[in-house]
Amino acid sequence: MTTSETRARSTPPEAEHFDVVMVGAGISGIGAAYHLKEQCPEKSFVVLEGLESFGGTWLIHRYPGIRSDSDLYTFGYRFKPWIGPPIATAEEILCYMGEVISENALGPHIRYGHKIFSASWSNAEKRWTLEGTRAETGAAFRFTTNFLWMCQGYYRHSQGYTPRWKGMEDFAGEIIHPQTWPEDLEYRDKNVVVIGSGATAATVVPAIAADCSHVTLLQRSPTYFIPGRNENELADRLRELEIDESWVHEITRKQIIYDQAEITRRSFDEPEVLKEELLGGVRAFLGPDFDIEKHFTPVYRPWRQRIAFVPDGDIFQGIASGQASIVTEEIDRFTQKGIRLASGEVLEADIIVTATGFNLSVLGDIDFTVDDEPIDFSKTVTYRGMMFTGVPNMLWIFGYFRASWTLRVDLLGDFVCRLLNHMEKKNATKVTTVLRPEDEDMPLLPWMDPENFNPGYLMRSMHLLPRRGDKPEWQHTQDYWAETHEIPAIDLDANEFDYE
Repeated sequence: MTTSETRARSTPPEAEHFDVVMVGAGISGIGAAYHLKEQCPEKSFVVLEGLESFGGTWLIHRYPGIRSDSDLYTFGYRFKPWIGPPIATAEEILCYMGEVISENALGPHIRYGHKIFSASWSNAEKRWTLEGTRAETGAAFRFTTNFLWMCQGYYRHSQGYTPRWKGMEDFAGEIIHPQTWPEDLEYRDKNVVVIGSGATAATVVPAIAADCSHVTLLQRSPTYFIPGRNENELADRLRELEIDESWVHEITRKQIIYDQAEITRRSFDEPEVLKEELLGGVRAFLGPDFDIEKHFTPVYRPWRQRIAFVPDGDIFQGIASGQASIVTEEIDRFTQKGIRLASGEVLEADIIVTATGFNLSVLGDIDFTVDDEPIDFSKTVTYRGMMFTGVPNMLWIFGYFRASWTLRVDLLGDFVCRLLNHMEKKNATKVTTVLRPEDEDMPLLPWMDPENFNPGYLMRSMHLLPRRGDKPEWQHTQDYWAETHEIPAIDLDANEFDYE
């Protein structure tokens, strides 16, 4: 515990009270604030953000080339048309979010530099108490709220995940994780090795390749990519026809969602056919003689891990041109000059970038209690991946793995507003999700079936997440097409909701 946290715990200030508190001013928190202001205009609310500004992921990550790995027609909000290229840079996304804040007068509701370390529910008072410190001064703060809306994402912002390899301390150069990329890192005319195989690695490599002496992508095993032009032909055609931008946004958005659902279906129903199509897209850039089998053919079926879109196939173009190369092999150890592979070959490097993922954070690593009893979220059961049994008046936005996160932000924004209005009509001050009598013998399973989706960050932290049941109410289905009908149709007076 830091000195400022100790001071905050010992001298708590007088609390500010709001009907709703949102935690996080990233893509989820800004969307939540918009929906609450539009649908529950009489509710007072505040957005608490630990960073110095809005943006979350897009503010924290500052590595070269940072961009979305899904299209902005669906990653953007349903209520604000996206008019730029489908794959957008962090700067473009931050600009878009800033416009949402400005156009909807959300700025006065956001408090930056507010780091929360505890959230306590009192059954006697029917409210949450949040305590923490202000980043600039270290001064303590306290807020109380009737409803807590967790919008802070699902990974730890302070530090990315880097495995420990033998000899790391022997390496004479710099070891960098993209999540904490130094602004003054000089990689021009240097030999760089990027360890990883996901979207971040596929972004960093082409972004730095032209300036490096050489960059090597080192991966233990391949992943799937979807290369394509960074444009949307349907949107462009509709604009040529002078269709209103709101219509362009809605039509394009629905087409993309349909296509995503179709790819997901095919990943289960015809995985080998889909696999060959994906590999064909890579082969088109690298040619028939490149070893696609070794470097770009995963051992798992498509969509068991996230598939990143590669705009204009830039990483493959870099490999084809010789500016970048790819090595698929296990690491034996780090050496003074680079990395020794299991084969004995040494990759010399001045800089090693560990694009090896992130650490999952369950609800912002905040200490939660109910009547002074600590909450162990791994002992709870999730209600549709958004609420937890035994935890009152709280919802967590957890988006989609196979589609854009923001699609669920909009859906859950509607749900929370409907729930709050329903509670007001019932004169209820507390709602908790509870297992029903028919759920007593329901098997409790991990949050996500590894046969369905199994990225490393999820597998490493599954034991920290809530459990799921084998019924739709008690799991996060990851199916937007289903949830776009199911969530609006939830019966708020059903037996899984307990009101007081």
